[in-house]
Amino acid sequence: MDLGISGRVALVFGASGGLGGGIARALAREGVVVALAGRNAAALEAVRADIVAAGGRAEAIVWDLADLSAIEANASAVEALVGPVDILVNNTGGPPPTTAGGQDLDVWRRHFEAMVLSVIGVTDRFLPGMRARRWGRVLTSTTSGVIAPIPNLGLSNALRSSLVGWSKTLAREVAADGVTVNMLVPGRIETDRVRRLDAARAAQSGKPIEQVVAEGAALIPVGRNGTPEEFGAVAAFLASAGASYVTGSQIRVDGGLIASV
Repeated sequence: MDLGISGRVALVFGASGGLGGGIARALAREGVVVALAGRNAAALEAVRADIVAAGGRAEAIVWDLADLSAIEANASAVEALVGPVDILVNNTGGPPPTTAGGQDLDVWRRHFEAMVLSVIGVTDRFLPGMRARRWGRVLTSTTSGVIAPIPNLGLSNALRSSLVGWSKTLAREVAADGVTVNMLVPGRIETDRVRRLDAARAAQSGKPIEQVVAEGAALIPVGRNGTPEEFGAVAAFLASAGASYVTGSQIRVDGGLIASV
């Protein structure tokens, strides 16, 4: 199936990790020129090399989203490397497991800047170009905790939920300009983050890690964790020409895990 986005330009954050890497590879397979952004230069280069070896085009840029002062310089560097960005994939790292109560306000502030203000600032930087060209895609990866809060992920549940209201509001503001704005809601996708959370649960409960992993899989109707490739395929569709009538939505990629309607 031709998704109609060959030759488009994408900027994918967290591209050295599981979710971002899966999205970047899926877009590259569709002929999209991909700018890979993240903090780990060596890991970014590994993903870039994979994409190039498969016949795609990708460039890498080290970009720490926690540094809000670097947005303009890094955005300009991306445009110099690959051209104007048509597809923006906001994908930030997650905070450590915490309760919702009792956290120092500086902890809330630090993660709010890295996970929320960074996404808003980067989107605002690239959005005017998309609107002027009458075509754009803004995808923001979040967590199932914005629908069904996950115990002991208080920071993540709260901060990522604020992006839900922002994304929905923004979608209505730019829809007439040919720009769609959607959210991806991953369930248990096989990533380093999920593995770290499982390890934390195992340490907290005293259970063997194998038992914790098995219990997590048992909650999923399809009976297993998802893969970054499956997650990336959904993102690629939302970025496609054929998804031009899908905006303001939260798309679950969870194997049926989230029980609520």
